Amino acid sequence: MLANWGAALAAAAAVSGAAMLGSAQPTGPSIPPPPPGGPTLEFPVPTGPSISFDPTRPSTPPTGPRPVPLLPQSVNIALKVEHDGRLSVTEQVFVQARKTMTRHQPLRIQAGDDTDRVFTVRDVKLAGNGSTEITGDEFVMRLGGGATTVTYTVDGAVVDAGDHQEVRWQVAGGWDVNVRLLRASFVAPELPSQIVCLAGRRGSEAPCSSALTDHGQVLRVVQEDLAAGERVDLAVTLPSGAVGGNARFDDVTTSAFALTPVSGLGLGVLALVLVGGFVLLWLARGRDARALAADVGPVELLVTDGGRVAFASPDGVLPGEVGTVVDEHVDVADVTATVVDLAVRNYLSVRRAGDDWLLLRRNPPDDALTGHERAVWNALLGDASEVSLAQLRGRRLDLSGVRDELYAGVVRHEWFARRPDHERTRWMLAGVLVAVLGVAATVVLALTIGHALLGVAVVIGGLGLALGARFMPARTKRGSVLVQQVRGLLGYLRGTDASEVPAADREMVLSRSLPYAVVLGETDGWLARFADLDTAADGTAGIYWFEGENIVADFPVFLRELDAVLTASGQLR
Repeated sequence: MLANWGAALAAAAAVSGAAMLGSAQPTGPSIPPPPPGGPTLEFPVPTGPSISFDPTRPSTPPTGPRPVPLLPQSVNIALKVEHDGRLSVTEQVFVQARKTMTRHQPLRIQAGDDTDRVFTVRDVKLAGNGSTEITGDEFVMRLGGGATTVTYTVDGAVVDAGDHQEVRWQVAGGWDVNVRLLRASFVAPELPSQIVCLAGRRGSEAPCSSALTDHGQVLRVVQEDLAAGERVDLAVTLPSGAVGGNARFDDVTTSAFALTPVSGLGLGVLALVLVGGFVLLWLARGRDARALAADVGPVELLVTDGGRVAFASPDGVLPGEVGTVVDEHVDVADVTATVVDLAVRNYLSVRRAGDDWLLLRRNPPDDALTGHERAVWNALLGDASEVSLAQLRGRRLDLSGVRDELYAGVVRHEWFARRPDHERTRWMLAGVLVAVLGVAATVVLALTIGHALLGVAVVIGGLGLALGARFMPARTKRGSVLVQQVRGLLGYLRGTDASEVPAADREMVLSRSLPYAVVLGETDGWLARFADLDTAADGTAGIYWFEGENIVADFPVFLRELDAVLTASGQLR
C-alpha cells in the first residue's frame, strides 16, 4: 500500500494545464496484460472525508483566493497514461533564487511480506537549473534556483486488478523543503471510475486539499503547504483493459537473519534481561567491592594474657579458609598454609633430611581439627608416623576431600550462602545449555519460518550467563566483613616490628602468624622481620616445629618443594 512507499520521487512541473492536457495522446503498440492472479497492492481508503469522486460531476472548487502562479517552492505536474500503460510525466518546479530543492523517489516499494513492487523511470530530460540521477532503486532530482522542467516515463504504474485497473504513482514526496503549492493534472484514455488522493506523512489517510474533474474530464489535484518529507499519493481506477497493464512484482526472499519486528522484540527483551541480570549481580557484589576498596588499618592479632602475648585470628578464620574466602577458590596455597598451621599447632613437625623434607607425626588428630584439616592429614600422613616429600611425589595425592571440606566450611561459617564452586558450575552449565538450545533454535527457525535472530538472541543470552557465572556467588555480609579483616591482617604482617614484641614471645608470634603469611604471599617479608630471632629466648633451643639449620633460609625452600608436590596432584590450581 502507498503507506509503505518510503521517500517519494522529487519532481515538480509548472506547465500550462490547457497546453499539457489538451495535446493529442500518442498511441503505441498494445502490451498484453499480465496473467490473472498476479500480486496486487491494496490502497487504504481513509475513513475521514470522502475522497472518491464521480468523474462526470466535479466537486465544488475550494473557496478563497487562489495562490499566485510561479510561487517559489511550488510544483506543477502533468500525468498522462498512454494506451500501452506508460505513464508520461512532466514536472515543473519553481525554486527560490539562491536556494535548492532535492527530492528522492523510491522505485521499489514493499507490496507484501515477500513481494516488492518495482517501477522503472526512463527517458529523463531536464530543462533548466539542476540534475537528475537514477541510482539503484531511487530517482533523485537536485534543482537550483529558477524554473526547471523535468520530463520522464514511468513503467510499472498500471496493475490489472480483476474487473478494473489501477494507476498508481506518488505525485510528490521526499522533498527536503516545504512545498508551498502543488498542482497536478491526470488524463487517461478512459474516464476514471474512482479517485483516491492522500496527502501528509507516510501512512496517513488525510485527503488532498482538492481532487476533482473539470468539464473536460481532466482530473486536477491541488495540495497546499506540503511539509518537507510528506507525500501526495494518487491512485486512479480505470475500466478493465483500458490500457496495457505493466506492473512488475518481484518476489523477495527475506534473509532468515533479517531484523523483523518479532526478532527485534526478542533482541530487545534479551537486552533488558542481560542488563537487568548484570545490574543485580553488580549490586550483589558491590558490597565486596566496597570491602576491598575501603581503607582498613592493621588488625591487631596479638593479645596480652597474664603478661604473655597470645595470637587470635579475625572471626576465628583458619589459614586455609582465608584464601578460599578472599578469592573464592581452593588453591595450592590454601593447602600449603594448612600444613604449616598443623605443624605450628604441634600436630606435625618439619625436618630437613639431606635434599629431602620429612613430615613427622607429633600428636594424633583430635576433635579440635576441622574437616579440611583432617582431610589434609589423611591425604598426606594417614596412619603413617612420617612421610617424605619424595614419597608424596611418587604417589598421586587425592585432595578432592580437602577441596570439598574447605568449600563446605566457608558455607558453614556463613561467609558464603552457597558453595562457590557449585554455584559457578551450575550457572555456567545453565548458560551452556541455553546457548546450545539457542543454536538449535537458530537452525530450525532459519530453515522454517525465519526470525532466526531470535535463536541468536538465545545464544547470546546463554553465553552471557556462562560468562557471568565466574562472578557468582556474592559473599554474605559476614564474608565481606571478613575480607576487610583479612586486609587488616595483611597490614599487620607488613607493619609489625619484631623488636616491639617481647623476646620470649617472638618465636610464638613468628610461628602463629607464618601460615597466614604463606596464604597471603608475605612469607619472605615476614621471615625477614625475624631474621635476628633468638630461638633460645623462650627457654628451649630451636623452633619447636621446624628442624632446620635456619628457618629464614630453609623454610622458603620447604614451601617450594611442598607446593610442587601439591600442584602435581592436578586437583588444585
